[in-house]
Amino acid sequence: MSDRSSTSPVVRAEDVRKSFGDHEVLSGVSFDVGQGTVTVILGPSGSGKTTLLRSLNGLEVPDSGTVTVSDVTVDFGSLTPNRSGRLPRAQREQLTALGRQSGFVFQAHNLFAHRTTIENVIEGPVVVQGEDEGSARERARALLEQVGLAEHADKYPYQLSGGQQQRVGIARALALRPEVVLFDEPTSALDPETVGEVLTVMRDLAEQRWTMVVVTHEIRFAREVADQVLFIDGGVVVERGAPEQVILEPQQPRTQAFLRRILDPL
Repeated sequence: MSDRSSTSPVVRAEDVRKSFGDHEVLSGVSFDVGQGTVTVILGPSGSGKTTLLRSLNGLEVPDSGTVTVSDVTVDFGSLTPNRSGRLPRAQREQLTALGRQSGFVFQAHNLFAHRTTIENVIEGPVVVQGEDEGSARERARALLEQVGLAEHADKYPYQLSGGQQQRVGIARALALRPEVVLFDEPTSALDPETVGEVLTVMRDLAEQRWTMVVVTHEIRFAREVADQVLFIDGGVVVERGAPEQVILEPQQPRTQAFLRRILDPL
C-alpha cells in the first residue's frame, strides 16, 4: 500500500441514512475517499455495505444525507417525490449527473448476453455519453488488452469464464472514464481459480491511481492494496483507518469478532 491518504477527496458521504420499512440499513454514514486512493468496505452480510456503495452513484436513493462525487453533490434529504413516488425532472437529472461520475462493477457481471465483449464495453460511451462509435471501439480494444481479453473482443458472454466476464465488466466501467470505480463484491460469484485474475486487474488499477471503492471479503487484497478500510456493521462505521490498523490491530470488539470469523492466519 502506498501513502496516498493526504490527497484531496473525490468522494464524500455525509450522514447518509437509508431505511427499508422499519429497518434502518444505513444510520448516518460519513467518510471521504481521496483522489487516486483505494477504499475497502468490510462487514458482515446485511451490514449495509452494498446499500452504501449503490448510494454513491444513485442506484440506491438514501432517505437523507449528502453524497459528493467530483463536482456533483446531491442532498438526498431535499429530494421530494410527487404523489406517484416519482421525482421531478430536475431532481432526476441530479441523480443522473451523480451516476455519470462513477463506473459500477457488479457482483454478477450484468453483461448483455446478446452482445459481444466489445459491444458490451462500448455501450455506455456510445449510447449514454454520445461518443463516436469508432473512437469508442478503439478505446475499448485498448481497455480489453489492459484486462487481458484482447483476443476475446468478438466473443459473447456465454463463451467466457466467470472471471473473464467480470474483467469485461471492469473494462466496461473504465470505458466511461469515471471519477471513481465502485466494486460490489466483484469476486464473490467466482470460482477460486478465477478470483486471482480479477484481483490482479484491480491491483493494476490501484497502481495506475484509479480512485476505487471496493466492497469485498478479500482480506489479503484489502491489507495489501487499500489506503483506508471501513468496517461497517449495523449500518454504522464501526472502525475506519489504514489496513494495518483495522485488519491487523482492530480496536473495536465487533471488528475483532468479524475478522476472527473470516480471517485465515496472515
